[in-house]
Amino acid sequence: MSLFSKLFGAKTAEKPEPVTHEGFLIFAEPQKDGAVYRVGARIEKEIGGEVKVHQMVRADSFPTAEAATEVSLLKAKQFIDQQGERLFSF
Repeated sequence: MSLFSKLFGAKTAEKPEPVTHEGFLIFAEPQKDGAVYRVGARIEKEIGGEVKVHQMVRADSFPTAEAATEVSLLKAKQFIDQQGERLFSF
């Protein structure tokens, strides 16, 4: 199978490294949508011994995964700053 991967350029899925902000973990997860990437991130925080998770998806789109990742992190930080732990009640 690795021969086919090398020939056709298949890549293995990489796990995003989390970024910590105000006690939250942010995993940038832009979503491919045709020729562009939509802004998206998974935000997690342990509260009362339970890991709470919020999936953030925005309509913003960018031509590269790198640009979408950068904006995903910025938007997630902004969302955390505005909502705090309330973001888990949506």
